[in-house]
Amino acid sequence: MDLQKLAQKFNIKSEQEDYNVIHDTVEKGIFFKGTNLWILIFAILIACVGLNVNSTAVIIGAMLISPLMGPILGMGYSLATYDFGLLRKSLVNFGFAVASGLGASTLYFLVTPLAEAHSELLARTQPNIYDVIIALAGGLAGIVALSSKQKGNVIPGVAIATALMPPLCTAGYGLASGTWNYFFGAFYLFTINTVFIAVATLLIVRFLKYPIWQGVDENMKKTANRWVSFIATITILPSIYFGYILVKQERFAQNAQSFIRNETNIEGDYLLKSDIDPAKHTIRLVYGGRLIPEEVKQTIIDKARHYNLRGATISIQQGFSLEEEGAEENLLAINTQQAEINRLRANLGTTLQLQDSLNRRKHLGKQLLQELKPLYPEITTCGAADQVFYNDSLQAQNYLTLVLGSSDRRKTLANREKLEGWFRSRLNTDSVKIYIE
Repeated sequence: MDLQKLAQKFNIKSEQEDYNVIHDTVEKGIFFKGTNLWILIFAILIACVGLNVNSTAVIIGAMLISPLMGPILGMGYSLATYDFGLLRKSLVNFGFAVASGLGASTLYFLVTPLAEAHSELLARTQPNIYDVIIALAGGLAGIVALSSKQKGNVIPGVAIATALMPPLCTAGYGLASGTWNYFFGAFYLFTINTVFIAVATLLIVRFLKYPIWQGVDENMKKTANRWVSFIATITILPSIYFGYILVKQERFAQNAQSFIRNETNIEGDYLLKSDIDPAKHTIRLVYGGRLIPEEVKQTIIDKARHYNLRGATISIQQGFSLEEEGAEENLLAINTQQAEINRLRANLGTTLQLQDSLNRRKHLGKQLLQELKPLYPEITTCGAADQVFYNDSLQAQNYLTLVLGSSDRRKTLANREKLEGWFRSRLNTDSVKIYIE
């Protein structure tokens, strides 16, 4: 394949929609009235409930139906084509959507009885440079799809990937609960998504050389471009720092896990628990067993430097020691209690087995009658019970007693020997007594 054919495969202009159609599509998606307004309200409610009950599926549903992408694409499109009238409309409608989202989510979290911050909510409070990459790539995919005649289902996918609605509702939770770090973290994530979706839209529109519909002064163009560059730079800088912090914490966690796995074994002691806090650079080890000498603790701590954990705070704690006063008695008591638990479990198992056996024996007569009827149609009833018989020497013998009812007693008595043989074979026992009524 030559370079020309390869370049043709990457050419997006060959499927490009008419500029007027694209312009009308962008303009229609900006406004929040009628259908779009109601969809926005429903999306806000769904996102709040999803965050409140920690349901990923519900949150994805809110992202899918959220119409917030419209004015953001409008901002990027209008800046790229220097259509400042359309930019004003985009900003006004976007501001209305943001205010509605914040107000509604704050009100919801004020009245809901569920106040705990779950993982889905917390995930929206710590943005970093990776969120910038996601927003930029999502925005690029969104505007490329919008510009193409083959739009497919890219826009819903972009809405899920860039997640506009959940961080806005999380900011509302921060306002309602007064946790300002949640509010600022979530609102910063929302800002990242907004700015870089718009920037991605601007880049693609400029790359595809969309027409500029109105004459614009060159100074106005330069001013607009400077403002775009300034806002993008101001937005991205904190995310770079947070991304750096995230990478450091991930490395610390990996190094700490390697250290714990390789260097924390102490003969005569068992590592009961290990806690790693990458944010505070701390490692806590809790042991049970013999009392650990201070020099052994120090030896373990010194080994941490081989795992790039210099500066980390490592604490080694004794959960319980067999050398402490009363420790052996406590251990003996624990073992005794465990033995008693095991005995009770075994007895419970035996009781359940006995109960199961009794239930089966209770219905044995019915089962035997069903099997006998095809062979001996004259037998009408069958009962089975365990009985103990005593002889003259008062020795006990267990028998399974079978009582048979027959419509033709003489015929059944004639078949008695055959019946006994059948019962012994069927029940796998010789201890069988038959009574025929």
